[in-house]
Amino acid sequence: MPESSPRSRTPPGERVASLGHFVNADGQRLSCRYWEPEGPPRALLFVAHGMGEHCGRYGALAHSLTQHGIMVFAHDHVGHGRSEGERMAVRDFQVFVRDSLQHVDLAKGRSPHLPLFLLGHSMGGAICILCACERPGAFAGVVLISPMVRMNPESATPFKVFVARLLNHVLPSLTLGSVESRWISRDKKEVELYDTDELNHHGGLSVALGMQLMGAVQRIAREIPTVSWPFLLLHGDADKLCDIRGSQMMLERAPSADKHMKVYGGAYHALHRDLPETVDSVQRDISEWIVQRIPKQPSGS
Repeated sequence: MPESSPRSRTPPGERVASLGHFVNADGQRLSCRYWEPEGPPRALLFVAHGMGEHCGRYGALAHSLTQHGIMVFAHDHVGHGRSEGERMAVRDFQVFVRDSLQHVDLAKGRSPHLPLFLLGHSMGGAICILCACERPGAFAGVVLISPMVRMNPESATPFKVFVARLLNHVLPSLTLGSVESRWISRDKKEVELYDTDELNHHGGLSVALGMQLMGAVQRIAREIPTVSWPFLLLHGDADKLCDIRGSQMMLERAPSADKHMKVYGGAYHALHRDLPETVDSVQRDISEWIVQRIPKQPSGS
């Protein structure tokens, strides 16, 4: 990446991850982060960040998981953070899925004996769902934090969908409303960090990307009845950015024999960056769920 690329600030007390990059199928360099445990890793976890942010915002959560022997890795999606690509634009949502599976393959190639988990937040949750649906036997479990499983009713009325489709043909780059950062977290310090982070996108959402998100949600609805892999859903009941009813629908309709959901009372969208007591609970709930699903090593191995 060019030297002029903005650099994120590391919050006090957060462990700095090693950085790197890989080149996707379109020849774009995607910026990566890796958080490694002190001893030999017991499992791998890929993190897919949400729309408009970057993977550096998952450092505290990743560090909490390394304490349990889990190696965490992530990248900035194309058009996000330090990665190349037009900002907040993608020709097809599948590009996010394709790039994530490529990164997963790279990590798995280096540690083929380790179980592999996925974790996605918001739009990243949709990415992880579709990754796991493409390879239903490849992952030991999927953790979904406030996932984008359905569009908010107020943004997906029949009239608004009709207008969006019309605009997508004539003005696909037209930007609509931006994310209201006050709904990211109940912690005002976290909202300030979000607003001042130069690697976050603070502009509007293009019509074209909005249509891609809508298409991804429709695809997820078709895939849910086939979901057989283990998953953990975490959602705040005061989330105004991703409809909790999407998570409830997934829990009810997915035929998986290993499915769980926890609702955090009063919590906003970014549970892993909400009030300290919620953050502690989320880190504990995720680590316990993953550790319980790491295959036991034979004695003497």
